[in-house]
Amino acid sequence: MEITELRNETVEWDAFVRSNADGSPFHLIAWKRAVEESFGHKSRYLLARRAGAIEGVLPLFEVRGFPRGRSLVSVPYAVYGGICASTDSARHALLNAASDLAQRRGVSYLELRHRRDQGLGLQPKELYVTFSKEISSNEEENLEAIPRKQRRMVRQGMKHGLRSEVSTDHLDRFYEIYCENLRRLGSPVFPRSLFRAIVAAFDKECQLLTVWDGNRMIAGVLTLFYEDQALPYYGAALYEARELAPNDFMYWELMRYAAAAGYRIFDFGRSRVGTGSHDFKRHWGFEPTPLPYQYVLIRSKSMPNLSPSNPKFQTAVRLWQRMPLALTKLIGPRVVRYLP
Repeated sequence: MEITELRNETVEWDAFVRSNADGSPFHLIAWKRAVEESFGHKSRYLLARRAGAIEGVLPLFEVRGFPRGRSLVSVPYAVYGGICASTDSARHALLNAASDLAQRRGVSYLELRHRRDQGLGLQPKELYVTFSKEISSNEEENLEAIPRKQRRMVRQGMKHGLRSEVSTDHLDRFYEIYCENLRRLGSPVFPRSLFRAIVAAFDKECQLLTVWDGNRMIAGVLTLFYEDQALPYYGAALYEARELAPNDFMYWELMRYAAAAGYRIFDFGRSRVGTGSHDFKRHWGFEPTPLPYQYVLIRSKSMPNLSPSNPKFQTAVRLWQRMPLALTKLIGPRVVRYLP
């Protein structure tokens, strides 16, 4: 088994990921461009070959983190990642190669954001779950599949006359709502450049759906599309518009759009167990699937916990919520660079 590092973008890499069940459900080469451009983190994409044919790939980024120094992450600022391989020998060869790289680079840990356990003997962190299910090409079937209480919330948005638009032309206005939403939650915001880079790198595989109350934008969600899957990635709504049920209306409109365009998997994404977003997705009739994020500890003695639910961060969260919005927009992108 030969392990090499990807030096140039290649359709061969993407074709392998698209054909493999372990593969990430979004364009990894596009993600490489967006993260490098926005944060400057060096990518280390590994390939496992046998007799010249690819048997496995592993996208990695070297990230300078806080408070534990540098790490190797697959992949930062994303929900899914880890090893994608067609054989057990390729999986173990990539794990060994990544562990050796982590040792040589002197990082604190190697993080693999797997969607399923791959039999590598690594202990998972039981913090996150994901929500995904098939949707129908029939709009009425999709509406009826939503539990009654949540379906009523969708119709409430309709009764209030909300409307949706699909266009990345509104990206900057959406970013302002996103900044306000994250300040309220006590989390530092991503830089505007990341959203612009994602739109540029993913091209037609990325769309922005926005929700409007008259001429006022009140919500939006930036979504990635890949093969037969729709993945709403970054969403936000104005808190003062919550009585209009903008979130329920927004995700229903996105589901309608995805189904009409021929997508058959709606991936509601990652949530921490016990949070509001976790409950929201369950109320839509989606069942959680554990995400086995796994680690190889190098200099660290324990698995990292950079989640906002970490008690160590509660003071910082409360301070962030009290900051002026303009200050969080200035400081947030500088902070989040170290929180992948």
